Amino acid sequence: MDPLESRNRSFYAFNENLDEAILEPSADVYDYITPNMLQKGFNNFFYNVNYPITIVNQLLQGNIEEALQDTLRFTINSSIGVFGLFDPASSMGLPQHDEDFGQTLAVWGVKEGPYLMLPFFGPKTLRSLTGDFTDVLFNPLLNINDTNLKMKVNLINIFQDRSDLSALEEELDNSFDPYQLIKDSYTQNRLYKIHNGVITEDDEEEVDFDFDDF
Repeated sequence: MDPLESRNRSFYAFNENLDEAILEPSADVYDYITPNMLQKGFNNFFYNVNYPITIVNQLLQGNIEEALQDTLRFTINSSIGVFGLFDPASSMGLPQHDEDFGQTLAVWGVKEGPYLMLPFFGPKTLRSLTGDFTDVLFNPLLNINDTNLKMKVNLINIFQDRSDLSALEEELDNSFDPYQLIKDSYTQNRLYKIHNGVITEDDEEEVDFDFDDF
């Protein structure tokens, strides 16, 4: 169901215009001047610096074993991996995980609520939005005291995120309804994360599309 579809589509159009005017060309320049090896290092760093949020949410979900494992992963990558620029922990058999407070709320039984397309922030559900607002309070990138450094680091993060999405542009361009594709993909991805990749028929009934279509 998409009870806010009309408003969501309006915000989607706004985001698309903003992306075409500013984000996409900026990300293209960033992608051109930034070597792939450095981009990989940035991705590793940004993932690692937010990893304590994943660990805290694992604890809140009662997943103690995984939290201890990821604490070790964070320690290794923050030290041997030079503040997370490298990822030696994966080579040691410690896989990445991604837990946020929106997933924690789902584990606690909170309903996902309506689908939302927000200006600037893109697709969310009411539950994931609530979770993001909670996680952002502990985001170290948004709590840097030096304003100039904070702006530079977060701009790099934004450009890197947008650069990583470039591979999806052709799929969206060829889609009959890009808004619906993004909605379905986002909902599917959230369900996948909440259930750690184990999707049952009952879980599929939570969303209004067929997983077999993907």
